[in-house]
Amino acid sequence: MSALASPQLALAVPVVGAVLIAITGRWPNLREGVTLVTSAVLLTVVASVLPDVLAGNRPEATLLTMLPDLALELRVEPLGMLFALVASALWIANSIYSIGYMRANQEQHQTRFYVCFAIALASTMGIAFAGNLLTLFLFYEALTLSTYPLVTHHGTPEVKRAGRVYLGILLGTSIGMLLLAIIWTWALAGTLEFRHGGILAGRASEAAIAVLLALYMFGIGKAALMPFHRWLPAAMVAPTPVSALLHAVAVVKAGVFSVVKVIVYVFGPDTLATVGWAQWLPVVAGFTIIAASIVALRSDNLKRRLAYSTVSQLSYVVMAAALLTPVSIAAAALHIAVHAFSKITLFFAAGAIYTAAHKTEVSELHGIGRRMPVTMTAFAIGALSLIGIPPMAGFLSKWYMMIGAFDARHLFAVVVLAVSTLLNAAYFLPIIHAAFFRSEGPPVRDHGEAPLPMLIATSATAAATIGLSIFPYLALALTGALTQR
Repeated sequence: MSALASPQLALAVPVVGAVLIAITGRWPNLREGVTLVTSAVLLTVVASVLPDVLAGNRPEATLLTMLPDLALELRVEPLGMLFALVASALWIANSIYSIGYMRANQEQHQTRFYVCFAIALASTMGIAFAGNLLTLFLFYEALTLSTYPLVTHHGTPEVKRAGRVYLGILLGTSIGMLLLAIIWTWALAGTLEFRHGGILAGRASEAAIAVLLALYMFGIGKAALMPFHRWLPAAMVAPTPVSALLHAVAVVKAGVFSVVKVIVYVFGPDTLATVGWAQWLPVVAGFTIIAASIVALRSDNLKRRLAYSTVSQLSYVVMAAALLTPVSIAAAALHIAVHAFSKITLFFAAGAIYTAAHKTEVSELHGIGRRMPVTMTAFAIGALSLIGIPPMAGFLSKWYMMIGAFDARHLFAVVVLAVSTLLNAAYFLPIIHAAFFRSEGPPVRDHGEAPLPMLIATSATAAATIGLSIFPYLALALTGALTQR
């Protein structure tokens, strides 16, 4: 493995970038240039690890040895490789978008914003490349803390209240349940290492495994399983680039990534399949999918509708992983990438609408597609993808989920996938129809498209949403290798 292709370098690049951003904060052009260069270097470093992983190798490194059998370790496996590629690629798009958004809206504390963003990406790389549960937990907490200043960026009393909800739920679930589950796993298995087939087989009773599964699934609050989902809509008080970070680049993806990793490498699909008391998870995930979709359908605020859409879409990943078939687990991993590109496109479009037209409600979007055709076309692509309409990427992951549900003979999952797809269409298609085919109401202001950096980023992620479906080979290679030894 070359010096460039190393997981520890992927952590170091955004940390160094954060320092340089802070130093250059007095010169906005230079500060933003540093942000763009750092994001590009990070993607280069992450991509340089890819050939090793595709060849079947698992690059690893030890950051710190705490006890003889317990260390902060990095190890790159297919799921982490996919997550790191998605996050680092989208950081570039989000950085370009942020430059246009933050300047156009004359946001305050921009240096702090870019610094915290870089630290959040460093934490994300630590989660993606975590070699054991201890490393995952520490970087998981670092991600929560580094994104809190972003969520509370505007500093108003309402924003601070939302920030307390964000911090309270995420820290409460992780310390109260996830940490307890990790300690219990250490006591049972004598290791926290991620291993194919899991580390709990033959080391815990069925009852213990069922309780541990509940502690892990609800303790990973970033996956937003109901009833621990309220932090996500609360965090919509943040600027739109932060919403994009939360929903697409890092935070919620860290949640569902951790869920899949725990199911595959801590419990093991074969072990969970034999535990009858563990079969509640697809039901809870299915309930979250339907309930969140209904809330989204009833929400007029655009960002709130997108937030509850995210709650629903995250549980697609959880339900697919919980079906425990090779196809469904691969579909869960694939949907992490699909949702990332689709949802960041939707949030970019929502931010562009706010910046150009100062509109935030779905009921205000009549005819806006004529004034903002590029933005609303991108919105349509992201929405159609999450509905699951070809040739958008969402069709691919939902197709594999349905195959996995039939393989598992899980009728409940099949019904949930069918009903939720109709609900997705019910809360997305009216927006597209109103934007392009209904007469415009009285304009709040005379406007066209949002600033060029925002258009470039939105168009790029929309194109990637289609491209991921047309050229899925890399994503399928990584997701297919997830359940192979």
